[in-house]
Amino acid sequence: MSDPLVVSLSDLAATETLARRLASVARAGDCILLEGPLGAGKTALARAFLREAAGDVAMEVPSPSFTLVQIYDTKIGPVFHYDLWRLDGSDALAELGWDDALDAIVLVEWPDRLGSLRPRDSLTITLRMGEGEAREAMLTGWPERIGPSIVSSGMSRPSTDGRAEVGGRDTPGHDEGMNRTGETCRDEP
Repeated sequence: MSDPLVVSLSDLAATETLARRLASVARAGDCILLEGPLGAGKTALARAFLREAAGDVAMEVPSPSFTLVQIYDTKIGPVFHYDLWRLDGSDALAELGWDDALDAIVLVEWPDRLGSLRPRDSLTITLRMGEGEAREAMLTGWPERIGPSIVSSGMSRPSTDGRAEVGGRDTPGHDEGMNRTGETCRDEP
């Protein structure tokens, strides 16, 4: 298990940028697990990922809350988007094509319902809500593909001295962030 990378997402556009960058490194056999409370941005991240993967920014991407799974043919291969909120247990996954999905790219909202079927080599993204559209994403896994380079404009990560960086620059107006171990750090005025 790799150390988590904690990224501050200033708004929806930053969340979408993160999703696009993840789509650029995803490949067949990958599983991306999206954790966080209701309203944290799991579906927004999945939508942006799918639109990038399909090369269609206007593509309709309904939430699979009621269907439990939506399957998309994309430029990077098939992508299975699961929303397991309503799932009673992992036994029902066989009926949803889980075994076949693992050969493709899989996005899973509410992965806690996977139980023992949770893939070990997945990327887990834990979203936390901030004020307004601000979010924080903690990325765990894929150490060979996910690192500080995932951070870009609109996103920030703590630097080694505790100050926030955006795209490699110090950000004086940043008040609070998280370090790589998930501890809150606060900049002094």
